[in-house]
Amino acid sequence: MEDLREPEVFARYYESVYQDMYRFALYTLKNPQDAEDVTGEAVADAFASVDKLRDPQAFRGWIFKILSNKCRKKLKEYTNKTVELPEHLSTGGGLEESVQVREAFGKLAQEERLLISMKVFGGYKSHEIGEIMQMNDNTVRSRISRGLGKMRELLR
Repeated sequence: MEDLREPEVFARYYESVYQDMYRFALYTLKNPQDAEDVTGEAVADAFASVDKLRDPQAFRGWIFKILSNKCRKKLKEYTNKTVELPEHLSTGGGLEESVQVREAFGKLAQEERLLISMKVFGGYKSHEIGEIMQMNDNTVRSRISRGLGKMRELLR
């Protein structure tokens, strides 16, 4: 079994999730500098406490839990702060559509943005989000559905 306390091993695991972590943080916080900061802080905290991770197979969920907690703390520091997303992270539609989607996403409640980000950008299943956020799976699904419904209404 690999030893995640070894910097090279930890780096290999981290490289496999970095882009998803950054994307998750960026869409949650809507600020590139803050996304980089919380991602870096999450990685530093994860490496410092890697002894607590018993199963290397759970690395992705474990480090995303650390990241989501960092994002939650950062969101408490500011509200309604928007920044243009880098071109490579746009939705792929036209510029106007991309702006409208980002604006609709930004109008969602903090928790809705966090849950949708975990689902869409983090690739988590409802039960995984429930474990990370300490919520019931059904609650996670209904809040994601409600948030996406709000976005649909805003985009009409």
